[in-house]
Amino acid sequence: MGSLLFPKYLLFATLCSLYTNSIAQYEHERAALYALKHTFNDPFVNDNWNGLQCYENTSFWYGIQCINGRVTAILLESSGLSGKPSTDSLFVLSELISLSFKNNSLSGNIMDFSFNLKLKHIDLSENVFDGPIPRSLLELESLESLQLQENNLSGTIPEFNQESLTLFNVSNNHLSGPIPGTRTLKSFGFASYFNNGPDMCDSGSCHFSDTNSRGRDFKGKSIATIGMVFVIIGLVTVILLLVLYCKKSRRIEDMMKRYPFEEKDDGADLKLDYYDTDGGEKKLVFVADEACRFDLNDLLRASAAGLGKGVCGHAYKATMEDGQAVVVKHLRELKPFCNEEFTKLVRSIADQKHPNLLPLMAYYYSQNEKLFVYRCVKNGNLFNRLHGGRGSRERILFRWSSRLTVAGNVARALEYLHLNSNPSQNAVPHGNLKSSNVLLDDNDTVLVSDHGLTSFLNLPMAAQLMVSYKSPEYQSSKRVSRKSDVWSYGCLLLELLTGRVWVHSAPPGINGVDLVKWVQRAVREEWVAEIFDKELSVKKNAGPEMMKLFEIALRCCGESPEKRPEMTEIVREIDDIMGGGLSGVQLSTDESFSTHSSTVMVIGGIGTRKSVGFH
Repeated sequence: MGSLLFPKYLLFATLCSLYTNSIAQYEHERAALYALKHTFNDPFVNDNWNGLQCYENTSFWYGIQCINGRVTAILLESSGLSGKPSTDSLFVLSELISLSFKNNSLSGNIMDFSFNLKLKHIDLSENVFDGPIPRSLLELESLESLQLQENNLSGTIPEFNQESLTLFNVSNNHLSGPIPGTRTLKSFGFASYFNNGPDMCDSGSCHFSDTNSRGRDFKGKSIATIGMVFVIIGLVTVILLLVLYCKKSRRIEDMMKRYPFEEKDDGADLKLDYYDTDGGEKKLVFVADEACRFDLNDLLRASAAGLGKGVCGHAYKATMEDGQAVVVKHLRELKPFCNEEFTKLVRSIADQKHPNLLPLMAYYYSQNEKLFVYRCVKNGNLFNRLHGGRGSRERILFRWSSRLTVAGNVARALEYLHLNSNPSQNAVPHGNLKSSNVLLDDNDTVLVSDHGLTSFLNLPMAAQLMVSYKSPEYQSSKRVSRKSDVWSYGCLLLELLTGRVWVHSAPPGINGVDLVKWVQRAVREEWVAEIFDKELSVKKNAGPEMMKLFEIALRCCGESPEKRPEMTEIVREIDDIMGGGLSGVQLSTDESFSTHSSTVMVIGGIGTRKSVGFH
């Protein structure tokens, strides 16, 4: 009996060891990154580096990359960072592959890399590091690039001889020669060594000693020592597992639940850390007028399918056991809020009610997790309807009257936001208008989503992620306004009219076009007729209407925000194009928004080029 139980205990101990070590490594890495954050004391990093840093291959912190929940890269270039990182600041980041603090103002001695044996790329150039180049760099057998130029380093160059090292630069320091005569160091030219101390380089040539690589023995001994230490630590860990397991298991469970939604097979549960730090259970807060028939437990048991990443985090389609489907946005990269501040901003979004705005159904707030819940819109988004399946037999033409209806309904939604938003709370009422944020419902209703999210983001994140911050006025003077929304709307019109993918609505892997510059060139070179999507040529007598909408788009995309029209004026002009108003517009079956099929995204042209007549 005992012999049968022993393998079970051994398996149990091994699994416990893996879990315990994983959690311990995760927490140690976060503590090391927090220590770096305090060293930098940078406002943006202070705000952004909070909460969960990694989940599997996803990072939630700026400048951090992860694989399998471990930190593999720290890339903080040209970030205005200062301070003196301690030499042991990277010890626990044993999976680190890339490190770049290029073009900052960091000082002190360079870090010790004895425990970062997977490092391949190091760029600490253009800082004010001083002292010697650490000999621990000799232990990095996979090192491919080392850039230490433009610092205040002194002493001699270690005997680098890694065959993998193909990029090396220590120029513009205070290093003294001669350079060790290893085969690797001799392979680099004058530019890698110039402008240093005496006996290194002069008159375009550098001086190498006859020193052979002495790093190998040291390296081998160090690696053997480190390996022995890890073996001993592993044995001690296994011995203590049975005693520590009960205490650790709760922490493991909590950590496993931190990331709320995962793509799983049908029937898998959704996991969420829905207990606050004081142990009190939180609940979904419903803000929609419609009757809701689920609670947080239903959501936790739902199966989830990933829909992609938006400006504030990932979105998921959650299908509950009764078949009801909702869309859940897992909010990340937000600026810090207390419960009252978060609730106030959420209420301001929930209070915005218009037939062409996607209403917020519910939200969830805790210190660790924040969610928005929306009803599921069945016909997808405008981007997929406009660009999906081009060139394939499954493609259903997206006709002129449908596109005009979309243009009008989006204009109505923006007009409402502009007239009913608080300028002190939101300088730009929507902030992220693009075709993927225009949804098409099963009853041909156009719904604008993602409005009001600028209030939840820090300026650096908003500037990086939000469409309105790509406007000419932000690029030139770092300011946005409601006229930045108008610019985004004009670009949306150009996407509708041309059928081309706009650069700021293109998903990863798809090349978009700067439609404003492209159209301006077309107007300048007088080939306006070829601007329009070939699918629109099948509609007879639509030329004048298309030209009117095109003229509106050009005015909206004007360089000067003051010269762009107000949304109220735009709605009135589109009303005139449609012949008397947007309300009550019905589409025929062949012009509905539904594609009536699950199309695969294929971007490209169709057929041969045709001109659209306007006379």
